[in-house]
Amino acid sequence: MSLPIAVFPGTFDPITIGHVSIVRRALPLFSKVIVGMGVNSTKKSMFSPEQRIAWINEAFADDVRVETTSFEGLTVDLCKRVGAGYILRGLRNSTDHGYERSIALMNRQLAGVETLFLPSLAEHAHISSTIVRELIANKADVAALVPMDIRAAMR
Repeated sequence: MSLPIAVFPGTFDPITIGHVSIVRRALPLFSKVIVGMGVNSTKKSMFSPEQRIAWINEAFADDVRVETTSFEGLTVDLCKRVGAGYILRGLRNSTDHGYERSIALMNRQLAGVETLFLPSLAEHAHISSTIVRELIANKADVAALVPMDIRAAMR
């Protein structure tokens, strides 16, 4: 029996060690995890889609079970396109849970796609791409918050 496929969606602007942790911890449950880098033309990103995809690929270069793709539109449409029956989401706190639960219920209703929530590790619960972008904008050191492979590109 083969394991199912999951999609881990986000903007990853930039990818953080929290994102990497969620994917790596979920890998035993799935045959592959597809990191879906969402492109939203109405949202201002700090880094280009090409740069974000490159960083995601670098972060998981050692594991062929992690694939990367960019997408626009609904995550469930991406799931249909790649044959994924699950969406993977990380939860840092109860606020994340309230927000993500509503989306998960809608995704199940729209397409029958289930959502798997993994709590972040305690040491990652304070990390978000928003915070990392703010730190970068103010020239703070983010080395402890992002994967080692992308630190040099942020200097």
